[in-house]
Amino acid sequence: MSRRTVLAATLLPLALVVSGCAGTDAPDDPAASGSPASRAQDTPESEATTSPPAEPAGTTLAVQVAGGRVTGDTGRVTVPLGDPVTVTITSDAPDEAHLHGYDVTADLAAGAPTELAFDATVPGVFELELHEAGTVLLTLQVS
Repeated sequence: MSRRTVLAATLLPLALVVSGCAGTDAPDDPAASGSPASRAQDTPESEATTSPPAEPAGTTLAVQVAGGRVTGDTGRVTVPLGDPVTVTITSDAPDEAHLHGYDVTADLAAGAPTELAFDATVPGVFELELHEAGTVLLTLQVS
């Protein structure tokens, strides 16, 4: 065998290994890479997908009191046991909101929304009322 044949037989596998590694470095042009960032730039607005905003966890309720009349999430409201609950109360007169059975209270200033937050960990039926006015805002059924 000649020296050239031996040299070629020795270098050929090395050349194949080196050529197999070609293209593993990041290209200078991100658009050429096909990366998600470059594909997002190439996607027309009408085809772009977005995730909907995350829903707040738990149950949110809103009650308004004006002239002694209660509106919003009134009546019997069912809440899953263990759910975090936030009730936003807006009253035209100062008062104290009290959720019976949980002994959660909130002082209400006239015209200012006030949040009453708690975890529904006790099953049953409970009234949320305005103490001074004696008005029941809603009845909470936790089950």
